[in-house]
Amino acid sequence: MKIDHNQVKRLALAGILTAVGVLGGSLSIPVGFTRCCPTQSVINVIAGVFLGPWYSLGMAFCVSLIRNLMGTGTIMAFPGSLCGALLAGLLYQRFGKIWTACLGEMVGTGVLAVLMAYPIANYFLGKACGPFTYFVPFMTVAVTGSAIACVLVYILKKNGAMAELSRVANRS
Repeated sequence: MKIDHNQVKRLALAGILTAVGVLGGSLSIPVGFTRCCPTQSVINVIAGVFLGPWYSLGMAFCVSLIRNLMGTGTIMAFPGSLCGALLAGLLYQRFGKIWTACLGEMVGTGVLAVLMAYPIANYFLGKACGPFTYFVPFMTVAVTGSAIACVLVYILKKNGAMAELSRVANRS
């Protein structure tokens, strides 16, 4: 059996980002009446850029699952992270621009995930809420995380680390 070293490198990077997502899940910033935990959005954009949509989706699922098993996350972590990660990866794959990955994260987490969270809250959790109850908290997280990721990727690009990460992830 032949080992694909590029796949091993992508899996290792996905594992590192998963660990960052799990550990960073406890970092939160007060924004208005909500607490913003942007780590998941940051790693969604970074994974979408360096690993593509499918690794990004898998990584987001693992982070959500581990955080739920540890009791540090809620079931709302699944739609919030999965939609943003997939859309960030798909848009970056299609257009190759960092801002499209950020836009994908904001639309995925801030709009699509909100629409998915509504039936989960109403029917599975038994919480009466409106369809856009989660819009402000989800969009706050997505915008904040996307802005941080955009700055981080810009810095990586400026100092040449992005080219090396792209080479390692085989996405150049």
